[in-house]
Amino acid sequence: MNTTDFNSEFFTSICDSIKKALDDGANPIAAFDADGTLWSGDAGLDFYKYQLDNQLIADLPKNPWDHYIDMVTKDETKGLLWLAQINKGIPISTLREWAKDFVTKKEDLGYFDGVKKLITFLKDQGVDVYVVTASTKWSVEPAALFHDIPFEKVLGVQTKIIDGIITDEQDGPVTWHEGKAKKIVEVAGAAPFLAAGNSSGDLALLESATHLPLVIQSANAHHFNFETEKKMKQLAKERSWHHYSFL
Repeated sequence: MNTTDFNSEFFTSICDSIKKALDDGANPIAAFDADGTLWSGDAGLDFYKYQLDNQLIADLPKNPWDHYIDMVTKDETKGLLWLAQINKGIPISTLREWAKDFVTKKEDLGYFDGVKKLITFLKDQGVDVYVVTASTKWSVEPAALFHDIPFEKVLGVQTKIIDGIITDEQDGPVTWHEGKAKKIVEVAGAAPFLAAGNSSGDLALLESATHLPLVIQSANAHHFNFETEKKMKQLAKERSWHHYSFL
C-alpha cells in the first residue's frame, strides 16, 4: 500500500467539498505549504546543506550550520531571511542551476502522491495553485515542479534581484506565520478558498482559507515536527477542518 496517497474515501470527500465551494462562488485560488505538506522532507534546509557541502557560498560565519540554527532559534524571521541573503552577488540563473542539481541528486524528498493528485484535481477545476513556503523561494522551485507548479507560483522568502544578480535586500514579507497569508493575497489578489499546511507556522495561512483548510500530518515521533503536527491535527478536529495523516 502506498502510504503517501490519500485513501479513496478522503479523496472523494475533499474533491466533493472543492466542487461545492467552487459552485458556490469561491475564489479559485489554492495555497499549499511546501515542507511537510507537498513532501515529508525539508527542501530549504537540505539545500542549505548542499550549498555548505559544495562550498558554494563565500564569507559565511564560522560554523555556518550552527550559526543558522542559533539565529533561527532566537529570531525565526531573521534566520529565514538570512538563508536568502547569503546568496548576495550570485546570478539567479546560477542559483537556480544549483537548486535543480540539488533536487536531481536528492534521493527522495518524500513527495506525497496524494497531494499531487489533489493539485491535479484543483487545476482541472480551473483553480490557480500556489506554494507558500517559509524556505527560500529558489530552493523550493525545482521540487515544486514535481507537483506541476511553475516557478512563478512558488512564493517564499526572497531578496531583490537586480540585473539578474541576487541582493541582500528583503523582497516582500518573510513567508512565515502571518507573512504566508499576507503574501498569497498580495500575489494572487485574494485569499485562497483552500489552504493546506502541517505546522503552527501555517496556521495564519490555514485560517485565511475562505472554505477549506487542510492539515497534513506525516512526522513520526522522532521528527522535530511531530509535536506541532500533533497539535495542528487536534486543532483541525476541533474546528472541523479537513485533515489527513500519512502515518
